[in-house]
Amino acid sequence: MSEHYEHDKHITANILKDIEEHQVHIAFVESDGYNPRFGYSIGLFKEFNHPELIIVGLDPESTGAIINNAKDEIEKGAKFMDGINYPDFLVELPVQFVEVEKEYYPDYLGYAGWYNDNSINFPTLQMVWPDREGIFPWESGFNENFKFKQPLLDRNTDFKFLEERNLGVFTTSEVLEGKPIKYVYHNEDGDWQFHSEQDPDLNNAKLVCLEELVRKDLTLNEIYYLNYGESAERRGVGGKWKIFEK
Repeated sequence: MSEHYEHDKHITANILKDIEEHQVHIAFVESDGYNPRFGYSIGLFKEFNHPELIIVGLDPESTGAIINNAKDEIEKGAKFMDGINYPDFLVELPVQFVEVEKEYYPDYLGYAGWYNDNSINFPTLQMVWPDREGIFPWESGFNENFKFKQPLLDRNTDFKFLEERNLGVFTTSEVLEGKPIKYVYHNEDGDWQFHSEQDPDLNNAKLVCLEELVRKDLTLNEIYYLNYGESAERRGVGGKWKIFEK
């Protein structure tokens, strides 16, 4: 506990120092192999009354350079808005911004929430980059290889998993008949399992679409981020998930 406290204290001290000296701090979270990497600003809202910015899927150097460039423009009076092409952030390609839904704040903006009075009462824009042909994720023909490297945080709050909605996952007839899901496994090979018992009867195994289970129990979105080889369990629907690392 004390080690975590000291780590957190060090991070928050750096945030305050950077904002005092540079008016912005850039937090970056590296990919764990399953979840995409991302970086976000802390300070733009309080310093300039401008939404914080988040970028998903780019390397730390590019992320830092883009956010610092944006901060310089904001300091000069720029206000970034959604639905507009901005050509000055990537070489030969435009970017756009979309408004981040509040449901994603705990997943992606932890220290920004801390700095903004431990709340979600601040706006955030996601800078969205296109594929190499200049096609954005919501446009026809977008390179599907980049789809889950840059999840869009202005939509799909009902389904946070970094998978296709029709992905086949394993469960049992007991779950389909109404028993609560209490054990979730994300296997090393990428397969997902959702069970009501720790040792389910595999004679009752069923293959269903992931979306079907999430529709039945939206709280499954709370563990969308499970890395390969990790598992989660809880006592019942609404209970706190306990995560077991690989």
